[in-house]
Amino acid sequence: MDLSELRDLDPNNLGSASTGTKAVVLGFLAILIVAGGYWFLIKDKQTDLQRREATEVELKQEFRDNQQKAVNLTAYERQLEEMEELLAGMLQQLPSKTEMPALLMDISQTAQGSGIGTELFEPRAEIVRDFYAEQPISVRLVGTYHEFGTFVSSVASLSRVVILTMRDIELEPIEGGRLRMEGTVTTYRYLDPNEQNNMQPENR
Repeated sequence: MDLSELRDLDPNNLGSASTGTKAVVLGFLAILIVAGGYWFLIKDKQTDLQRREATEVELKQEFRDNQQKAVNLTAYERQLEEMEELLAGMLQQLPSKTEMPALLMDISQTAQGSGIGTELFEPRAEIVRDFYAEQPISVRLVGTYHEFGTFVSSVASLSRVVILTMRDIELEPIEGGRLRMEGTVTTYRYLDPNEQNNMQPENR
């Protein structure tokens, strides 16, 4: 078979072509069929496979992310439980409701024992918070800087943990190098479980 035979080949009369020419034509047709099959069938499948592989990678990454979040959530919940236990332990060191009257008496007597003159020591209505109560006390005390320092130190040494905060405090120098302190001192107590259960919703 030579090239002139291929050029002179009559598509309508392939039966008269030589065996070599027929083989070339059939081989060419086979190549076209394979190429067409790849383009119309396999290529679409390959594109779909690539898309599925990309989706699989995304899902695996999402799974790893969610797994890491779950691990962190467990650690966070454990840490939160530890903090709640620590807070509960600290609150238990504050005075209870039944201990408050005696505690207020101890604070008043501690002031007198420190050399401070008590012109006013008047507990006011409690202010209930989420898990503790504030006990404001209107005070008017007279003493020196040293006596006030002794008073604060002595209160810190009481058997129960006593936290005192001072609001709207005014200091007025008076005769004899002494000071008059007037304002509101606040101490705190914890709420027992029954009190917390009986709290009004707006106080929670």
